[in-house]
Amino acid sequence: MERLTALVTGASGGIGYEFARILAKENYNLVVVARNENILKDLKKTLEAESDITVKVVAKDLSNIASVCEIYNELKKENIAIDVLVNNAGIGKFGLFSETDWHKTEEMININITTLTYFCSLFGKDMAARNRGRILNVASTAAFQPGPLMAVYYASKAYVLSFSEAIANEFKETGVTVTALCPGLTDTGFHERAGTQKSKLVAGKKMNSARDVALYGYRAMMKQKTVAVPGWKNRLLALVSRFAPKAAVIAAVRKMLEERRDDDKVLSAHSKP
Repeated sequence: MERLTALVTGASGGIGYEFARILAKENYNLVVVARNENILKDLKKTLEAESDITVKVVAKDLSNIASVCEIYNELKKENIAIDVLVNNAGIGKFGLFSETDWHKTEEMININITTLTYFCSLFGKDMAARNRGRILNVASTAAFQPGPLMAVYYASKAYVLSFSEAIANEFKETGVTVTALCPGLTDTGFHERAGTQKSKLVAGKKMNSARDVALYGYRAMMKQKTVAVPGWKNRLLALVSRFAPKAAVIAAVRKMLEERRDDDKVLSAHSKP
């Protein structure tokens, strides 16, 4: 049987790392992309030792749009066709939009939106020409409503969801499927990097494991689902967000994203009520 190849961005940790492990177990050759080359090399060593696959390491900064074309051309030169594309790379930033450094905002837009779209364009065309392929774009439950204090991040994930749903329809007759994975709180280190670990949304809350989210996403992709939201509570919140009064939803999100005060009673996962 022909060995298929999957490309995973943001593969150095969190959901992307787990996607790489799952795809390796399913006997896909891998192209793993992230900034940290050392972590990717360790991942390559581990996966190739555990499975009869090959792993290609590509250390690139995806905030640089040119890196997408560089990756595509390098794979073309090596005759590596991508059968599964997992656009997982993404970053967030907590704070008022008016006080956020523009370069951080631009980096977020480039990684969360522009490079994701560019990857879909380049590899999606090739998949359509071969009449087969799967694309999974990692969005978020943030995609279902605006998010004051994380305005650009929430908007970027709304883009990912809308874009994925649209191209899923366009690719319908080509044999290419598109899935938008919309996880809720996930234990990936994202919140520490984004600065939301002290918010009421995050502090003391139990999070889904990155492994469980990636496995849910993989199964949804293989079942050709267009939108995949792990967890019934997250699915309920997504539904409520779409039908509740918009002003009330925005106000609720703002309140949840605000940092908790010292006198706020926030129970940890190990606390007793």
